[in-house]
Amino acid sequence: MTPQQIQAQYKRALTQIAQGQLAPAETTLKALLLPSKGAAEVHFQLARIAEARGDSRAQVRELERALEKRPAEKALIETAILAHTRLGNADKVLKLYDRLIALEPNPTKPLGEKAVYLQNIGDFAAAEKIILQLLRKFPREGEIYRVLSGGKKMARGEALFDRMKTLWKDEGLTDASRMHLGFALAKACEEVGETDKVFAYLDRANQLQRKLAPFDPEERTAEWTDFLKAQETDDYTPVGETRRPGAVFVTGMPRSGTTLVEQIIASHSMAQAGGELGHALKQAVQQFGPAHKMTPLKGLSEVRLGRWAEAYARLVRRDTGADSGVVTDKSIQSHMIFGLIARGMPGARIVVVHRDPRDTALSIYKNHFKLGTHRYANDFADIANAIKMFRASVDHWKTRLPDRIHEVSYDDLVSDPDPQARALVAAAGLEWEDACLDFHNAKTNVKTLSLMQVRQPIHTGRREAWRKYETELAPFIEAWGDTPWD
Repeated sequence: MTPQQIQAQYKRALTQIAQGQLAPAETTLKALLLPSKGAAEVHFQLARIAEARGDSRAQVRELERALEKRPAEKALIETAILAHTRLGNADKVLKLYDRLIALEPNPTKPLGEKAVYLQNIGDFAAAEKIILQLLRKFPREGEIYRVLSGGKKMARGEALFDRMKTLWKDEGLTDASRMHLGFALAKACEEVGETDKVFAYLDRANQLQRKLAPFDPEERTAEWTDFLKAQETDDYTPVGETRRPGAVFVTGMPRSGTTLVEQIIASHSMAQAGGELGHALKQAVQQFGPAHKMTPLKGLSEVRLGRWAEAYARLVRRDTGADSGVVTDKSIQSHMIFGLIARGMPGARIVVVHRDPRDTALSIYKNHFKLGTHRYANDFADIANAIKMFRASVDHWKTRLPDRIHEVSYDDLVSDPDPQARALVAAAGLEWEDACLDFHNAKTNVKTLSLMQVRQPIHTGRREAWRKYETELAPFIEAWGDTPWD
C-alpha cells in the first residue's frame, strides 16, 4: 500500500467505528498492521474496538502494542492506566503513573491521581508520602488536606493539625478550598478527641458545598415519581436470556454499609466488586428516555429490554474484566429502576442495605461527596427526606417484586456477622466460603469514602455513633418526626 492508501483505509475504519460497525472496522484495521508496520494509531483504534465490546484484556494488549511504538504518548498512557485499573493490575498502573509523572514538567495532576490510586488499593503510607510532597508545594490547597485525611488518622499534637487550623483562619481562602479543609478538620478533630469542635467545621463546609452545588428537592422528588410511574405494569416476569457475568445490585443510602456488603460478596471466589458502576440507570435513560418521558415498561419489547441488558453486561465486562461468576454493582440510584432490572435482567439479584437513619445522616453530613452529586447531603432536613424517599422506593418495589429483594440490616450484620453474611452470600446466588468474612485482607481497589473502613474486620464500633452528637443532630431528629427509626 502507498501512504495515501493506508491513510484512506484508516479513515474508512474510523468511519466504521463511528457508525458502530465494529467487525468491519476491525478487519480494515488488521489489514493495515503489516503495511503500516504496526502503527500506534492502528493498535489504538483496535483498542477502542475492544473497549466498545467490553473486552478490557484485548484493549490492554492493543494499548501495550501502541505504547511500544510511542512510549511517551501521554494520551496512550492515560488510556492504559484506565484499562489496567479496571482489570486490577496495580503494578502496571503504578508504573504507568511513574512514566506519566516523568514526562510532565509539572506533574502535580498525575502525582495527585497516583496518591488517590494508592489509597484505593490500601497503600496509605505511600499515598501519604506523595500528598505531603504536594502540600509542600501547595500549602493553601484545602482539597489536598481532605484527600490526605481520607487515608490518615490524625494524632493529637501533630504539626499538620496545627497547620490546618492556622490555614482555616486565612480569610483569603477560596470557598472551594475552605470547604475541603473544613471536612478534613472535622475528621481530624474527631480523631484527636476534640468532638466539641467538629460541627463548627462541618457546618461551614456543608454551607459552602451547598453554595457551590445548590439542591432542588422538588426536582428530585419529581424524577423519582416519574421513574416509578414509567415502570408500573402488571407483569414483572423476567424475559430474555441470562447474561454473564451475573449482576448483584447492592443499593442503599450513602454511608449505610453498602461497601461492607459488597466486599463480603466480592470476597467469594466466584464474585468480583464492581463498585458504583452506574450503567444500568445511564443506559436506561439513554435507550428509553429520561424519567419524565421514559418509555413505559409495559410498552418495552423483549428485544429492546435485551439490548439494554446486553449494553449493561458489556460495560460491566469492560470495567471489571469479568466474564463469568457475578459482579456486584453498588450504584446508589439502582433502586429507581428495580422494575426494569426485574423484567429485563433474568438472574439479576437485588440486595438492599438499611442502617439506623441517625447514623446514616451523621455520616452523610460528615463526608464530602463529589461536587454535584448527592446535593441533599448538606442539610439535615433534606437528608431526612432523602432517606424517607429511599425507604418509600424500597417499599414500593417490595409490593411489586415479592421475594426478589433481599434486605440487610447493617446493625444486625456488624452485631452478628456470620448468619447475616451467610444469608447475604446465598441471596447473591453463591455457595458459602469462609473468605467472605475475611474481606479486609483482600488487596482490591476500593473507590469509596469507606476505603479505610473496608481494610478492617467487622466490628460493632460503627453502631450508634450518632449518640456522641445527639445535640447537633437535633435538626435531623426534628425533621424525621414520628417516622419509625427501623
